[in-house]
Amino acid sequence: MLKINEIFYSIQGETTYVGCPTVFVRLTACNLRCTYCDTKYSYYEGEMQTLEAIIAEIDSHKAPNVCITGGEPLLQKEVHTLMKTLCDKGYLVSLETSGSKSVEMVDPRVKIILDVKTPDSGAADSFVMENIGFSTPSTEYKFVICSEKDFEWSEEFCRQHNLFEKFVVLYSPSYGQVSERWLAEKILQKNSSARLQLQLHKYIWNPETRGV
Repeated sequence: MLKINEIFYSIQGETTYVGCPTVFVRLTACNLRCTYCDTKYSYYEGEMQTLEAIIAEIDSHKAPNVCITGGEPLLQKEVHTLMKTLCDKGYLVSLETSGSKSVEMVDPRVKIILDVKTPDSGAADSFVMENIGFSTPSTEYKFVICSEKDFEWSEEFCRQHNLFEKFVVLYSPSYGQVSERWLAEKILQKNSSARLQLQLHKYIWNPETRGV
């Protein structure tokens, strides 16, 4: 059983899977309280569902991609069984996690998206450093940039841990806090190896309904 906040079918707005039709499985609960969080409703709201019911809902959408997200999905141990089962069924599975919980036990077929929290997130000390060693070649690192300080911090973090040489690194402007143009210019000015990532879904869907 897993406590599920919602399951929905939409366009992936982030990562290198951006633009792909995707089934999103949002798990309830989060151990962090980031300043820019746009899914606060996932902190507590949800209902217990069996793995069979969850997979049946996913299957009904007939999409090849499944994104496991939250909240913080790794707070619920049975999520590992869900991800393994989905991989066994041939789905392309991605996991969005803050990195505040170990990813050691995540099925190696899953694309892990580690959302490293910057200083202005309010949770900069939450990242489990051992997760760098547990990363696989498909792992992607995401940094939400809220300020100049966040940008410089992220650059230093990536250089210190050789992330640019080993992984895809994504920088996202914190929606409504810094502009996309400003972040693009910073990446170019600093000759950063990060990729600019915009949250595509914020531009094409109504945030209340995920509809046009």
